[in-house]
Amino acid sequence: MAGNSFGKIFSFTSFGESHGVAIGGIIDGCPSGITIDADYVQSELNRRKPGQSEITSPRSEDDTVEFLSGIFEGKTTGTPIGFIIKNKDQQSKDYDHLKNVYRPSHADYTYDKKYGVRDHRGGGRSSARETATRVVAGAIAKLILKKYKIEVLAYVSQIGSVSMDNDSTVISSESVEQSMVRCPDVNSSEKMIALVQQLKKEGDSTGGIISCNIENCPAGLGEPVFDKLHADLGKAMLIINAVKGFEFGHGFKSAAMRGSQLNDSFRNEDGKILTKSNFSGGIQGGISNGERIYFKVAFKPVATIMKQQQTVNKSGENVDFKAEGRHDPCVVPRAVPIVESMAALVLVDHLLRNNLYNYNT
Repeated sequence: MAGNSFGKIFSFTSFGESHGVAIGGIIDGCPSGITIDADYVQSELNRRKPGQSEITSPRSEDDTVEFLSGIFEGKTTGTPIGFIIKNKDQQSKDYDHLKNVYRPSHADYTYDKKYGVRDHRGGGRSSARETATRVVAGAIAKLILKKYKIEVLAYVSQIGSVSMDNDSTVISSESVEQSMVRCPDVNSSEKMIALVQQLKKEGDSTGGIISCNIENCPAGLGEPVFDKLHADLGKAMLIINAVKGFEFGHGFKSAAMRGSQLNDSFRNEDGKILTKSNFSGGIQGGISNGERIYFKVAFKPVATIMKQQQTVNKSGENVDFKAEGRHDPCVVPRAVPIVESMAALVLVDHLLRNNLYNYNT
């Protein structure tokens, strides 16, 4: 199986399956001398893990990361960083009924067609459990970004049909984490929670949108042709399970505007070049311009629902199907740290590329 690595200079490779012994990863290209705050890395994992609230999957995983290499006396050595997260709460019997059935909107059928074999226990590599490894790698990337005072902050701006309706909401890590659904607007958060609780009772699911802001990113990150910064951010988001859309800057709204409305005029403020507006979302020509980078990520409803559906089995027969096991009615709140992590991996990779060119970052 190809396609398990991400990044060029700061690269990350993940391994493992949902119901295997462990999942894990290898980070290569990490600079030496970076202080690794193990408590911080674990706290990031805790934001993603199941069972953290009444509206998430009850699967009880400690998600404790164990570092195997690349760290000595609390600092990176410059060698590959290997780590594992053991799977402790697998209930593989919950998936026995899926051995010969293709679940609607899952990767079961496509895996069978591509590889001729699939792990029916939770989906194997296609399971969102693999994203825990990305959060570990992303946490280390965030520790590197702190050196540059770059902050990545994501939050839930929509669940189902409920959107944040308060543009004056103070968005901070504190306001995001105070909400069970990680929406910083209190009123919208309460409506979102009520919707998810209702769907849980009905055995149904919904999707949503995660918005992300990147502050203090220096100008000059990104390659101007095939590795544009927004293109790499787009790929990073679209390879997250259940993601169906990516929009950066003013996005699709730009199509209905005139150039005279959309263009970001430059101004010189005390010797610093800034833009009067930021419809570009902090990226122009594929390269960061020093303004705030912002984007949105759309997630589809969780495919596993507790309602009877129609599908086919491996013999091609039409069959009725109803899911069993432990699942989220909405994955969006738990995906916030994943979005931040993938953005951090992209930024660190481009920062290190700039260092190769001796750019002043």
